[in-house]
Amino acid sequence: MDEALLRSLTPGVIAVLVRRGADFEAAEDAVQEALLEAVRVWPDDPPRDAKGWLVTVAWRKFLDATRADTARRRREDLVDEEPAPGPAPGADDTLQLYFLCAHPSLTPSSAVALTLRAVGGLSTRQIAQAYLVPEATMAQRISRAKRTVSGVRLDRPGDVATVLRVLYLVFNEGYSGDVDLAAEAIRLTRQLAAAIDHPEVSGLLALMLLHHARRAARTAPDGSLVPLAEQDRGLWDTGAIAEGVGILQAALARDRLGEFQAQAAVAALHADAPTAGETDWVQIVEWYDELARLTDSPVVRLNRAVAVGEADGPHAGLAALAELDGSLPRYAAVAAYLHERAGDLDTAAHLYAEAARKATDVPERDHLTRQAARLNTLLRPRPVGRGEARP
Repeated sequence: MDEALLRSLTPGVIAVLVRRGADFEAAEDAVQEALLEAVRVWPDDPPRDAKGWLVTVAWRKFLDATRADTARRRREDLVDEEPAPGPAPGADDTLQLYFLCAHPSLTPSSAVALTLRAVGGLSTRQIAQAYLVPEATMAQRISRAKRTVSGVRLDRPGDVATVLRVLYLVFNEGYSGDVDLAAEAIRLTRQLAAAIDHPEVSGLLALMLLHHARRAARTAPDGSLVPLAEQDRGLWDTGAIAEGVGILQAALARDRLGEFQAQAAVAALHADAPTAGETDWVQIVEWYDELARLTDSPVVRLNRAVAVGEADGPHAGLAALAELDGSLPRYAAVAAYLHERAGDLDTAAHLYAEAARKATDVPERDHLTRQAARLNTLLRPRPVGRGEARP
């Protein structure tokens, strides 16, 4: 069985059933039954039109369930409207499914889980492993999400920005267990890019590729974080970088700048620098200015303060930082870095320790703790040796 083929066909088949009148939960259940039937039948009798076969079998499974459910007698009319078996429609309904899974009535976590289940084709167990929660908990989350979107009719264009935000959340989850969510997010975004011509979809895909290209260099053999400036750039995936830059350039040429394109431009400038010292920080500050204009995000302004500190010196970075709310996540870590750059090691050590206490991510907390310990070692008075004068 070609598992990749089944996963790629699944969202389109669900979308066909939804368009024909099935509610989302019933359509998803019917398609899962059709997939089980495909696993049983296809090895001995492979169909000429895989999608058409799945649509036909899934629709019949849906109708069987409808007939058996007396509480849904109103759907009996659908039996008389059963389309004749044949090739599946050429139109790609997957885009509609993206919009349904990213419906604004869903919480971000539910939207992500439903997207991975329906569009990504992952099992509930795989999603639960990726999010490090019990399978029963994830099953309840997905069931609630299905009930929420059941009956929703997509009779007008969905919100692309919401879909992109969900995919961005999937990517940022990284990976754990046997599911690499970063790679899965890239796959789904490629699929979305094939279904819709939108510069921000291209911008998000470029951003993912450029970030993912540095993945092998982000951690040391012992699992500790490696800061960007210290990464071995020989480990970066040059093929992914080249692809990301090409996609980004094509998107920017359309002159419809959006948040993800601007973020990708920052990532491209980092990827383009042969060494950390050759990074074009002046251009990066300019892109952060664009991002701040587009989003008015305090997190963007926090990252901008770091870039200003690199472009114009640590005191300029601290001045930019002073304009922001000190309760922002990672504020103390940024302040520590800039104070260290400015030569104020004592303040930097205290701020690294404070940032470590506030960190929610274990590798980041450990990294900040090591930074505080490193500075404290430098600040600790050196023991006076025999015969040495104490200063």
